[in-house]
Amino acid sequence: MSRRVSKPFPLSDGLEQKDVANAANSTYSAGSAENKQAKEYMGDVILKGDPAVTVRVKRSARARRMSLRISRLNGGVTLTLPKWAPEREARDFALQKEDWIRTHLGQQPEAVALQRGGVIAIEGKDRQIIAAEGRRVILSETTVAVPGTAEQVSGKLKGFVKVLARERLAAASDRYSAALGRPYGRLTLRDTRSRWGSCTSEGNLMYSWRLILAPPEVLDYVAAHEVAHLQEMHHGAEFWDLVAKLSPDYKRPRQWLRDHGHHLHRYRFGD
Repeated sequence: MSRRVSKPFPLSDGLEQKDVANAANSTYSAGSAENKQAKEYMGDVILKGDPAVTVRVKRSARARRMSLRISRLNGGVTLTLPKWAPEREARDFALQKEDWIRTHLGQQPEAVALQRGGVIAIEGKDRQIIAAEGRRVILSETTVAVPGTAEQVSGKLKGFVKVLARERLAAASDRYSAALGRPYGRLTLRDTRSRWGSCTSEGNLMYSWRLILAPPEVLDYVAAHEVAHLQEMHHGAEFWDLVAKLSPDYKRPRQWLRDHGHHLHRYRFGD
């Protein structure tokens, strides 16, 4: 069997994190890549060591070969088995590729627990988390003051950044929509793992609220990207010409997402 290391780089009508986050998953495939499909969870293989590594095993009716995938968004390790492969081969394959798994896991950004004294990037600037005397979260150039108990910090921060993200994304979407002369429908925010934004055929926009953690020009680029889909529902030349018209310097923030986008998921908001 031929073996290769590859990184998925798909295109879709949404701005996918697998696309712009410098290929959000590392993949080892013992053969050809599988098609997207529903997979049946079969259990876990535990690789003993320090630390131990849990490998989730799933069976796919369409997979042609065994494959390993490590998400750069959360460090999850998944092994996909073809329908015909015995379950014992999953353990053998995981053990055979343990060094590969640990090497890629070692390249993952460390998770950041949000607590007082810690640091969080908001609009691309590191802010130290401090206590607030009143009831409101207060953002300054160097700090973010959070009220409440220590246990409430991450939840209150999450609520604050989501509100701020909605304000910034709505303003950017309004600006680009007006420039394009095409109104959009609803604007929703989610904590998505697969894409930074999307635009439906009905003109509804969806964004990841974690974009507020990135520099402002990155958030603006994603808004321009999705608003451009109101006119061009594809990723062809006409689409990118329109993005360039709305956001002439879009290539730099797009590259930022490729290089650093997965780091936005290192912050743990109590979930």
